[in-house]
Amino acid sequence: MVEPTSVFRSPGNLAMEGGRGAPSEVLQEERQCGHGVPPSSEASSVKRSGWGLLFTGVVGGALVAVYAVATPFITPALRKICLPFVPATAKQIENVMKMLRHRRGSLVDIGSGDGRVVIAAAEEGFTAVGYELNPWLVWYSRYRAWRAGSSATFYISDLWKMPQLEKKLEQELEEDARVIACRFPFPHWTPDHVVGAGVDTVWAYDMGTLRGREKRP
Repeated sequence: MVEPTSVFRSPGNLAMEGGRGAPSEVLQEERQCGHGVPPSSEASSVKRSGWGLLFTGVVGGALVAVYAVATPFITPALRKICLPFVPATAKQIENVMKMLRHRRGSLVDIGSGDGRVVIAAAEEGFTAVGYELNPWLVWYSRYRAWRAGSSATFYISDLWKMPQLEKKLEQELEEDARVIACRFPFPHWTPDHVVGAGVDTVWAYDMGTLRGREKRP
């Protein structure tokens, strides 16, 4: 008479499961017979894992894209002097053009935003150049100029790296140069002309007049 548990090969071929010993051959036979983990469950687990990785990648990529686009717009608001981007209105552009009436030559816009003033000046015959910190706005300005067939040009530059901007302009500009400020006047200069009101206010400063005032006793 043969006992039920008397069939073993050697102690080294035993597998333990659930605290009780069971031959590895028996476990393999059970898996082959479908008593182990179903293949469909394993496939579902792999599929869910793949979707999870895809979702994580999409969300991560979206966050990086939002950060790259938003940072140039948010950074100016974090400076000591906050000068966020505000598009020029049609009235403001009209006031700037009034200040430039009967004048020709070069025009440089420091903080050109989306390029509206620069493109408008180029249409009036000026050699117009815009400098802007935000690279997205510079690329958009270039696109707008290309679409309009304008000769306006734009460059990425940080005006905050120009120490004492007023003094720099006063020392380097020619005598007949005119400086126009929109929305934010120069704190230490007295304007020669002021046009508009509120956000559409434009201030004009003539270098010759400005230097003459400073030479007076």
